[in-house]
Amino acid sequence: MERIPRIPIWMVITLPVALLLAAAPARAVESIRVVGLFSGKAVVQIDGTQRMLSTGQASPEGVKLISANAREAVMEVDGRRGTYALGRHISSTYASAARHEIAVRVWPDEGGMYRAIGSINGFPVSFLVDTGATHIAMNAAQAKRLGIDYLVVGRQGFASTASGVVKQYMVQLDRVAVGDIELHNVSAGVIDGMHPVDVLLGMSFLSQVDMAREGKVLELKKKF
Repeated sequence: MERIPRIPIWMVITLPVALLLAAAPARAVESIRVVGLFSGKAVVQIDGTQRMLSTGQASPEGVKLISANAREAVMEVDGRRGTYALGRHISSTYASAARHEIAVRVWPDEGGMYRAIGSINGFPVSFLVDTGATHIAMNAAQAKRLGIDYLVVGRQGFASTASGVVKQYMVQLDRVAVGDIELHNVSAGVIDGMHPVDVLLGMSFLSQVDMAREGKVLELKKKF
């Protein structure tokens, strides 16, 4: 009599489950937001999860990047292609109401530094854009000019600078504006001394806007 080979019990149990999982339809994407654009790459938040996609790559949620540059991305979702600008939010219907785009374009100076005109608590300020600075940073004289009583309201600590470790006072700025972009309750550090010479526009502000660089131009856009 021909002997029938035995099938391990784990195969009997696992195989149907695997078939069911493979047959299960992918969950519909509810929300997409473009937060970063580069040549051939895009950073996209899909239902709250951030993904870095390259041209031709599809996310686990089924969002495929067709092309991207510093200005826009072409993506395919549920078989439909669309062109999406930096900072645009797409709802589950992939059609959001038109919004007034608030953007600021900054050109480098002769030294290659990016400077932007803005204000702190309503006082005019010339900022030096510094992505390496954790917070907006200024020296003691600048703080006094802006009416910031950092010795009273500041939280004393220390900061590491090119000149070494220095005393710093952390404060909250009521309003910080760069062009038409205005943010509230932005953290800043006041350094006891004459440095930095410029008011540094650090990541406590920059992390709250969308940034993209096209050629030499740096563009900041307000997030919605």
